[in-house]
Amino acid sequence: MIKIDEITKVLRNNNIEFISGVPDSIFKDLCLEFENNFKSKHIVAANEGSSIGLAIGYHLASNKIPIVYLQNSGLGNIINPITSLASSRVYKIPMILIIGWRGEIIRKKQLTDEPQHKDQGMITQKMLETMNVKYKILDKKSNFKKIFSNLKTDAIKSSRPVALLVRKNTFDKPSSKKKIIPKKNNLFSREEALLTLIKRVPKKIPKISTTGMLSRELNEFNLKNKLEKNTFMCVGGMGHAISIATGVAFKKKSKVLCLDGDGAITMHLGALSTSSKINNIIHVVFNNDSHDSVGGQRTASSGTDYYKVAKLMGYKYSKRVKNKKGLNSAIIEILKNKHSSFLEIICTKGSRSNLSRPKKSMIDYKKMFKNFLKYETR
Repeated sequence: MIKIDEITKVLRNNNIEFISGVPDSIFKDLCLEFENNFKSKHIVAANEGSSIGLAIGYHLASNKIPIVYLQNSGLGNIINPITSLASSRVYKIPMILIIGWRGEIIRKKQLTDEPQHKDQGMITQKMLETMNVKYKILDKKSNFKKIFSNLKTDAIKSSRPVALLVRKNTFDKPSSKKKIIPKKNNLFSREEALLTLIKRVPKKIPKISTTGMLSRELNEFNLKNKLEKNTFMCVGGMGHAISIATGVAFKKKSKVLCLDGDGAITMHLGALSTSSKINNIIHVVFNNDSHDSVGGQRTASSGTDYYKVAKLMGYKYSKRVKNKKGLNSAIIEILKNKHSSFLEIICTKGSRSNLSRPKKSMIDYKKMFKNFLKYETR
């Protein structure tokens, strides 16, 4: 395996002074290494496209090569700024992308992965080729120093983005890993807050849950209480749960509940300008100040008062709670409210190590949810 400490040394020796991205589970330790060692020269962005914009601006101001890291699920967010700005046919902006390859392909066979990563894994290489982004595949046997040097040379000569496509288990643990230790406080866990909320919400209310640990926690509750049919889990499409919930609420007369996360809502925050106009939407954000599903790295909007932002974006009811008593009180108010509602729940980071994953196919979940909404399925 490639030692993460060596990667940091190679980047510094290549005069890399700016790194931005959205954390990925494939190289979560590398993301933490960037955070711990590059400090103010490292920026966690709201979404991957924003990282490309930051990199373009940095290059224009310094004439140096920036680094942008992302999971391949974020390729969709970078297509526009890469092809319409950084492209060698437009502004010719050199940069190096480090991309985690979920749903990876080895010798024309796809490794086992979550369903939301399968299509993305199959088309990742084609997407890079279509965008005219030269790439090299990085695995545990690769010579990182040589590959990085060659890619940097190509980025400078061709004045365009280039990429490292990283396979699973490529990086070794850092020799002196700095652990993220949750602060001691009186806050409850996300799962405890979620269960408190769900138990008080009528079963007839449709639920749309965001990608990551929250959906897995909700799925376990649903299994125990035979409530799988009333939930649509956004296993992918980070940041789009509220838009999906808004689309459902647009058609339904009953209230619709969106269960969101702080990292997800930040990724496409502008969607609140639409959801806030729908009177039957209940938008709940569990804020633990981290990208919990991919390593616990801080979010780009760390410290943001989401309930204040939501109010400014048009939500008629907006509140923040930090404990069970406050949450129970807010639920009563929200269920009585006849306009759009927003609730920010402050909770701790982390989840159970034995948390299970959904077992059925995504099509089965979709059919159950559509039947719950009383639509016909095909």
